[in-house]
Amino acid sequence: MSETIQIAGAVAILVAYALGQFRVVDVRSYVYLLLNLVGALVLAVIAYVEQLWGFLLLEAVWTVVSAWGLVSRLTGKP
Repeated sequence: MSETIQIAGAVAILVAYALGQFRVVDVRSYVYLLLNLVGALVLAVIAYVEQLWGFLLLEAVWTVVSAWGLVSRLTGKP
């Protein structure tokens, strides 16, 4: 079950990245930001539970940056 959740989190981030690279979605769009936020959060929780500290650092920062972008977008701030 854990591997399925890990894969789902990774796929969310990778789909967002691919959509952004191919200009299907804008990197400031809600879809892009939400996919990154959810994927990174899922992977950060798994990294914490598994005590994978380097991976936790990466995913925690990715989560914060995605959340920051989403909040900025929702509030209309650059």
